Amino acid sequence: MPIFSTAQLQKGDPAPEFNLPGSDGKTWKLSDLRGKTVVIAWFPKAFTGG
Repeated sequence: MPIFSTAQLQKGDPAPEFNLPGSDGKTWKLSDLRGKTVVIAWFPKAFTGG
């Protein structure tokens, strides 16, 4: 389960560490992708039948 901080990020701040479940069934950690380009896309369940 992701843990979120209430700290405000400013433009240019590094992203905080987080884990997210992927559609591939894996859990992805931001730190495992350090140095790579990361794009996060999400879609609301509304009107998708999900």
